Amino acid sequence: MSLPVRAQVGAAPNFATNLQQVQVFFESQDAQSAAERMARLKAELREMKAMLAWSPACGRAARFLNARSVQAHVKAASVVQLATQAGLPYLREYVLAQHLVLYAHSDSEVVLLALKGHRQLAYTALQ
Repeated sequence: MSLPVRAQVGAAPNFATNLQQVQVFFESQDAQSAAERMARLKAELREMKAMLAWSPACGRAARFLNARSVQAHVKAASVVQLATQAGLPYLREYVLAQHLVLYAHSDSEVVLLALKGHRQLAYTALQ
């Protein structure tokens, strides 16, 4: 019996920008605990990447796709189009302790698109 093929997990430039924004937020919120909090977030992200490599569909369905406003529908449609053009037709969210990760995937590839805190209303710069 052979093991399933692991999916390749990568990140879009927007994801790296979001991660830097979280670092700045942590430092502005509490400089003394920022390094420790960032280390915990990065550990969670490493664990998430390992999980997504084995099971790309393990996150929940992306909830922003069910938004009701016209503006939200337009933004969601553009994100879906970008994912489809990249050959990654499925959009999902992975729930971390204090953050959500939006990602697109196929059976063999995962791309981390955006990161947001649970209290943030929307993902930033998804274009």
